[in-house]
Amino acid sequence: MTNVLHRALRPLRVVRLGRALAAALCLSLLAVVAPAFAQDEPDDAALRALVQEFVGAEGNYRDTSAIVDRIAALADPGGVSVLNTLNAGRLYFRNSDRVVFAGTDLGATLTMADPVTGEALGEVVKREATAIRVNNAVRRSIRTAMSSLTLLSPDRATRLSAAQTIFTNRDATNLPLLEEAIAEETNAGVLRVMQQARAAIIVANADIPEEERIAAVAVLSDRGDQAALNVLRQLAAGEGAVAEAAERGVSRIETAQIFWGIGQNLWFGISLGSVLLLAAVGLAITFGVMGVINMAHGEMVMIGAYTVFVVQDIIRASGNAGLIEWALPIAIPIAFLVTAGIGMGIERGVIRWLYGRPLETLLATFGISLALQQAARSIFGSSNVLVSSPSWMSGSFSVGQLNFNYSRVYILLFAIMVFMALILVLRRTALGLQMRAVTQNRRMASAMGIHTPRVDMFTFGLGSGIAGLAGVALSQIDNVSANLGQAYLVDSFMVVVLGGVGNLWGTFVGAFGLGVTNKFLEPYIGQGDAVIAKIIVLVAIIVFIQWRPRGLFALKGRAIES
Repeated sequence: MTNVLHRALRPLRVVRLGRALAAALCLSLLAVVAPAFAQDEPDDAALRALVQEFVGAEGNYRDTSAIVDRIAALADPGGVSVLNTLNAGRLYFRNSDRVVFAGTDLGATLTMADPVTGEALGEVVKREATAIRVNNAVRRSIRTAMSSLTLLSPDRATRLSAAQTIFTNRDATNLPLLEEAIAEETNAGVLRVMQQARAAIIVANADIPEEERIAAVAVLSDRGDQAALNVLRQLAAGEGAVAEAAERGVSRIETAQIFWGIGQNLWFGISLGSVLLLAAVGLAITFGVMGVINMAHGEMVMIGAYTVFVVQDIIRASGNAGLIEWALPIAIPIAFLVTAGIGMGIERGVIRWLYGRPLETLLATFGISLALQQAARSIFGSSNVLVSSPSWMSGSFSVGQLNFNYSRVYILLFAIMVFMALILVLRRTALGLQMRAVTQNRRMASAMGIHTPRVDMFTFGLGSGIAGLAGVALSQIDNVSANLGQAYLVDSFMVVVLGGVGNLWGTFVGAFGLGVTNKFLEPYIGQGDAVIAKIIVLVAIIVFIQWRPRGLFALKGRAIES
């Protein structure tokens, strides 16, 4: 009987034991979670007390700056909101009870919000509130304080920006917090900038031991940019071992900057060359195949740029804001078709009647150029139009001391893609075969059954379409106006003549060669004297053509050689 009772009561014991364990687990969990919930309530009493002190310091900028410094010393995240509000001139106190609040001007009244949390507190008549004023000295204190407050931010970009600001300001009061941030930093890039900011503060402090200052000089020397060079130059003007180390650092950075400068000029030249390639490759087709000096080629570039503006305007009018990021890719085929169609219309309407008469062709296309410019001014106005860039083309990145704009990188890739696509068209399609045949010997191609007038029309359309693609690219880096294409017309002709008329690979080499040459000449001629650099290049090309009349890469063919 007892065994039977034990067996019957055993499930009840298990249930009770389970309940006891569950209760213990809940109590343990509550003991762990309760402090966390308690910590969610910010202890900002000290910050709020300092904010109230702005009332007594109102009008005394020195005391206001001192309060800002004390807010920074608290390292309370809420201080960022307070200082931002103060810097924006939106920190007020109510005259009746001296309560400080963040105000937004509504005309006769101000909305009131908690300066720390942003919680709405109602409204107050403007004349019943007093603004807490700041001057330039207070703003400098705010910038320094913001840097120190953001050093411990969970956001990497915020910490990086704060470290860079401290490096620029080199305020010794930030050193303790900077060292604390260095001890906690886990990101290698941010840590490096923090250490450089610390070094910039240490080298200027004569009270710090000499060995530590010399080590800081080495850190700045490793940074190697212009900002570090300026710091070390100031230090090298003194005397002693630290000044000698700084002088060696200056010499090291200046030597490195020569090589970085060469690399940067090379990139600028390649970037300019990609633009020239886009602008000139279409001209190389029409000039090489048809022998037409097309003075309206620049206007095809301009129409391509305006096409991007029109596409963006249509997307904005449709209310589809998410599609605006894709306006540029959408505009690429549209710009090609629009400018190719206009080019074929010009060829059929005007140019086909003037083959073999180069002077008349030049004058006719120059007249078309003026007409298209005036049409653009009548439709879009004489001022520049705004063409926005997608977010993925904005900003820049660095490799060592080399800076690269994303827009320029994308344009370089786009230019190479267009060039390679054109090579494929010429080598792998029937139209390309016919174009090459007409280029080499027009009469023989006609005798073999090639309809040369149709080839001329499609060739002119293809060259104009590629010029439209150049306009799409230029809309991201240049002002879009009726004069856009004219700035690149002379350079395009120089590229085509230098590379060899009708030779695409010659155009490729000529574009990048001219771009790099221009950018390497500009620093030696003088800042802002790009026009003189172009004149020198033009004279050099004229001398070169006297030596090689057909350019770098002359086309082969019976008609050409006769």
